[in-house]
Amino acid sequence: MDYTSRFGLDFNPFIKNSREISIETSEYKETLCRLNVLLETRGFGVITGEAGKGKTTIVRNWSKTLNPSRFKVIYSMLTTLTVAEFYKHLADQFGLEPMARKNKNFKNIQNEIIRYSVEKRITPVIIIDEANYINTGILNDLKLLFNFEMDSKDRAVVLLVGLPQLNNTLRLRAHEPLRQRITMNYHLEGLPKEEARMYIQGKLSGANCHTNIFSEGALEALINVSNGIPRVLDKICNACLLIGHNQNMNDINNDLVMMAVNETELG
Repeated sequence: MDYTSRFGLDFNPFIKNSREISIETSEYKETLCRLNVLLETRGFGVITGEAGKGKTTIVRNWSKTLNPSRFKVIYSMLTTLTVAEFYKHLADQFGLEPMARKNKNFKNIQNEIIRYSVEKRITPVIIIDEANYINTGILNDLKLLFNFEMDSKDRAVVLLVGLPQLNNTLRLRAHEPLRQRITMNYHLEGLPKEEARMYIQGKLSGANCHTNIFSEGALEALINVSNGIPRVLDKICNACLLIGHNQNMNDINNDLVMMAVNETELG
């Protein structure tokens, strides 16, 4: 018997590279709502949250729902690039031949955005993940790159996703012109107690587990030690399944959760 079948699971819903199960918490729904408004208004948006709060997961799931006949999604997390490298990377993502000179890439990218927006009626959606690490020079150039018709038109959506430090960077005087153009800025707080419980149970249900393999005490312990951070919940729950299997346990109690916390070096 393997550990998933021991607990009545079709697969382990708490690990990466498994079948993704989206748990639509109130914060998940609110973030999607903000992103959809950004699609209509275009321009710049910012999503922030501490590590593990689910920013990238929400944005990835949202981007998958966008109709390719209306939106061209470009995803990048290469935020440690120089300005020149960033332009070459973005040109390549648009299917353009990267040029040696920055100003040539700048012009080609702008022309391609106009071609998509005006001729093809497709809105480019540029998602820059891990944006808290972005080069200051790139931030300075973003407003210029996406300035169309003397700043009277927004031809694309630019979404910056990162840790809370991103907002601190954007508050610097040097970035005031860019900050003024941000039309959506949302911060993920993490899961409140009841939604953390719903998250765990939703993951189990998504893996076709319909029994309460976590006791009430175990759920309470999980919620308390994770601080409502989905990635931490996943990590501890995964450890619980493995430890429980190794100890021939068919359900998970509070003591086992504490063992899992210690094993994952969270205690």
